[in-house]
Amino acid sequence: MEFVGVKRSLAQIAGTAYVEGVAQARAFFTGEPVERLRGLLQEPVDFWPPALQARLQALLPQVGQRVVEPLRDSAPGRSTRAFTAATRLAAAPLNGFGWYRIGEDGRLYVISKSEHYHAALGHSFPGYGLVERARALGIPNATHNNTRGHLTRRLEEELLAAVNGPDAGGLDCVLNLETGSLALEAALKLVLARFHPHAAGAEAPPYRGLLPVILVIGDDDGGVTANYHGTTMLTQALRGLWPTLGTGLEQAGLFRVRAIRPNCTAELERAFREESTGGRRVAALFHEIVMMNYGARLLSESFLQRAYELCREHDAVTVVDEIQSCAWYEGGFLLRAYGIAPDMVAVGKGFPGVEFPASRLLFRSRFDVLPQFGALVTNGQEELASLACLITWTWLQANGAAVTANGQLLERSLRALGQAYPRLLAGVEGRGHLLGLHFRDLGHGRAFAERLNEAGYDLSVQTYKATCPPVALCKLPIIADAALITAFTAACRAALDQIG
Repeated sequence: MEFVGVKRSLAQIAGTAYVEGVAQARAFFTGEPVERLRGLLQEPVDFWPPALQARLQALLPQVGQRVVEPLRDSAPGRSTRAFTAATRLAAAPLNGFGWYRIGEDGRLYVISKSEHYHAALGHSFPGYGLVERARALGIPNATHNNTRGHLTRRLEEELLAAVNGPDAGGLDCVLNLETGSLALEAALKLVLARFHPHAAGAEAPPYRGLLPVILVIGDDDGGVTANYHGTTMLTQALRGLWPTLGTGLEQAGLFRVRAIRPNCTAELERAFREESTGGRRVAALFHEIVMMNYGARLLSESFLQRAYELCREHDAVTVVDEIQSCAWYEGGFLLRAYGIAPDMVAVGKGFPGVEFPASRLLFRSRFDVLPQFGALVTNGQEELASLACLITWTWLQANGAAVTANGQLLERSLRALGQAYPRLLAGVEGRGHLLGLHFRDLGHGRAFAERLNEAGYDLSVQTYKATCPPVALCKLPIIADAALITAFTAACRAALDQIG
């Protein structure tokens, strides 16, 4: 399905009163004519010129080829042993354009994982030209928590309207942060504030004295390693890192984590029964919808709807982690397709479109119990980052139907491969753009990813988890059209033929 053209000005996105104020303030600083500044603020930018998509399609036959000279003097860097060992200098970026990257080896690559899942609109998206125009007109990025700007406040309103849809009430409060890890940590803080006082002398929380039990979606063996809700210490404990710390917190009666196998309703119901006695209480359910860190496992609608029923019955908080899925589905949020109404939603990655780090925690104001500096960081209110999110949302609103249709085409195409290569593939996991080819053994999965990389498609198989299924993960940017999907599917088929 073809994308719809979008042209917007800063005035259309931010409002006429705001840009008039910007023009007046800039004229004061620089002495420029205010009429000229008004003109720049009202001049639209073409978000997706037809010539751009035509150029992207024309370059498809050159994917995997050396198109420029390699970088001859590449800096070695001084990172950790683990980062250094994992770094692929050949694919490190010299330049990016749409769904492409040219690596230091001079070859043309397709960003089949959207640069590790956060370049929703690819590289050099023309709509972000409004960010550069805003910067040139003096709109600052840096603000303080006490001076949240108009664009940040505008984004708060837009995100809440999008996540709630036409439903009355719902989520009505936003915390502005910089990374998904901090958004999920903020959610965990708000959950634990119902059990532990957040400060000396604070009012006693409603469930003080009870052990809070956090339910997470685990792996098929019942372990906790499948979930991924950030890299702060407590959210890492949700997936089994810092095991002695986690054991100590539980033994001290402070914090407990329990895993539920994916889509196992019986195990979910048993957890609520067993964790409601002996001084324990289910505090929250943290979950993704597409578990990209566990082979793109998709949670079912029936499982999640039952989980939300149980959480409502037991006054447990529902926290949906849409860091991976936000901006990759029509309407901006995959939860809308599931008919669930969470208490908290963490978003990031996709909305700022790799222009800035920016995340948000959307939640019900009845959980708004912490002081100003209880669940935030100094940064997080940046104006240009908020503008980038508004630009992404503007394009997605106009092109949601095309994003859905193209995601369905990609899913159908990869599922057809699963049927055509049953000896190699057990099936396809995920939904829409967030997909994984599930191999029957890890060796074939690795060989497949290596051949795709050789062909110029950036794909990977998770090997850093001992219990992770052998799945080759892909996440094409939402600007992917039928031409790219056809080329990508053909490359996948060729790789399967080579290893089959």
